[in-house]
Amino acid sequence: MYGKNAWNKYQDKQEVLKFNEEYKDFITKGKTERECVSYAIELCKKKGFKEINQFTSLKTGDKVYVINKNRNICAFIIGKEPLEQGINILGAHIDSPRIDLKQNPLYESKGFTLADTHYYGGIVKYQWVARPLALHGVVYKKDGTEIKLNIGENPNDPVFCITDLLPHLAKDKNTKPADRVIEGEDLDVTIRHLPLNEEEKESVKKMTLNLLKETYHIEEEDFVSAEIEIVPAGEARDLGLDRSMILGYGHDDRVCAYTSLRALLDAGTCNYTTCAFLVDKEEIGSVGATGAHSKWFENTLAELIALTTEYNDLKLRHALTNTRMLSSDVSAGVDPLYTSVFEGKNAAYLGNGICFNKYTGSRGKSGCNDADPKYIAQIRNIMDSNSIHYQTAELGRVDIGGGGTIAYILGNYNMNVIDAGIAVLSMHAPYEVVSKVDVYEAYLAYMAFLKEAKL
Repeated sequence: MYGKNAWNKYQDKQEVLKFNEEYKDFITKGKTERECVSYAIELCKKKGFKEINQFTSLKTGDKVYVINKNRNICAFIIGKEPLEQGINILGAHIDSPRIDLKQNPLYESKGFTLADTHYYGGIVKYQWVARPLALHGVVYKKDGTEIKLNIGENPNDPVFCITDLLPHLAKDKNTKPADRVIEGEDLDVTIRHLPLNEEEKESVKKMTLNLLKETYHIEEEDFVSAEIEIVPAGEARDLGLDRSMILGYGHDDRVCAYTSLRALLDAGTCNYTTCAFLVDKEEIGSVGATGAHSKWFENTLAELIALTTEYNDLKLRHALTNTRMLSSDVSAGVDPLYTSVFEGKNAAYLGNGICFNKYTGSRGKSGCNDADPKYIAQIRNIMDSNSIHYQTAELGRVDIGGGGTIAYILGNYNMNVIDAGIAVLSMHAPYEVVSKVDVYEAYLAYMAFLKEAKL
């Protein structure tokens, strides 16, 4: 069902709406990578998955998950075919553009305590000011004690904000280019104003530190070993009078992460081993120990082989080469307010189901994974055989811009990979927009892929 509106096939939309209520809970509670991994672990455990260190061997039907530094998770269901025949992977990233506290964040100015920040990923800086924000993260004490923070989500919590200049005094500011209207070093979060005890005449910063120590057992130097993310406060909400869309933080790419994981959990045992690979750091180049460039996934697959058969490196290389993967990542949806940046015949539209991108990259396909057409034909057949609505797209007009995903990184192993996700409006904004029917069609598409993709 190529290029057709997916809502039309559902006379009873209750299954679509129920699934999206569950997804809304996920992105409301999973606003950081660590929170997404914790949520994923709970879903896996409910389906009978066990951590890999609980196995001495693996056989068909076993359900296993592996965690990396609490920021990555791989969940596998061991299939009937040997791992050398490859596995079917759904790979998505669980990091989203945000603002991070610096390691030495707190300072006082004009009677306020503020926190110095460093933005993460491709944010549009002016979108983050004068809106309610929450603090999520962890602080590690020198003795290894972990302190979890989540301030601003409970209705009784305070929230935080980055203040903005009033328009009456913003003449000079408003003449700057849009990417300079708010400078990166001006994205400082207001933490506190009044001292706890006016009679003591102590500085606002000192009183802030006293409050942190009394309430959260955090000393100022503990911020050096902290990971605190500033994200939009509040729940994901239905959008539109018809409630057909969801407005929420982090659809890119948690919408594909959730649908990929759910597809794995619900697909059951398949012919080939199946995997949901939820990874970090995509928004900053997939770097580091928890990004897709890490050797962690390769090492994990090697461990699986060792638990299913006698290990050798050639078996690992065969498994990687023979693997089929959907790089589950979102695509730019056509926005009716900005149609000039899209080429209409090759663009993604909300409501038309999952979107396949043969290639991403910039301009002359720079930095892209260009999927093999024979592999695409197999994917088309799977979609049509299961009456799944899908579309194809590029990321805007050729010379306008571009972007990338983790597809090319896994493609470096010589496996077949294609980008497959859903269309999003207002991508990288604090609140993004997706269509509920696309969310559900992606889930169905991912499940069909896991069951039917083959060597």
